[in-house]
Amino acid sequence: MNNGFSTGEEDSRGGHTDQTCCLIDDMERCRNQAGYASYSKRIQKTVAQKRLKLSSDPSAQHIYICDYHKERIQSVRTKRRRKDSEDDSNETDTDLHEFPDLYQLGVSTLRRYKRHFKVQTRQGMKRAQLADTIMKHFKTIPIKEKDIITFFVYMVKSGTNKLDQKNGIGNDTT
Repeated sequence: MNNGFSTGEEDSRGGHTDQTCCLIDDMERCRNQAGYASYSKRIQKTVAQKRLKLSSDPSAQHIYICDYHKERIQSVRTKRRRKDSEDDSNETDTDLHEFPDLYQLGVSTLRRYKRHFKVQTRQGMKRAQLADTIMKHFKTIPIKEKDIITFFVYMVKSGTNKLDQKNGIGNDTT
């Protein structure tokens, strides 16, 4: 599974042969064969945000969508808007790049992030809610792309990393 969608390997098996796509596209039910990609809540949210005229047919007994709609939704999700080139912009790159998919992380990893950055949440949150809260926090972290790249190149050339420096590794004076 890849971001709520199936991978190409799964689609090559032929899909759900007895089922049609569960989507209504611009007021008309899709008649294509359903694949292995599902129309999850997260995908529904993306469709609503991008104002696509897609909805799930309430009479459908499944949530599988055809390859056509899968590709259409993915293409809308991956488009990025760029106002200026990165060299001319003094803004952080939070407006220029997509964010990682925190929904794929385990609950323990999300809780570790929450603890490390002291993110305030209520007790007993489900994984999706925790991922949403952490994503909101993640988007607020200012990042200067040029500084990060410069530091990365320095670390690669010097053969060390920040964690080695903190732990005293690589600072041998012998």
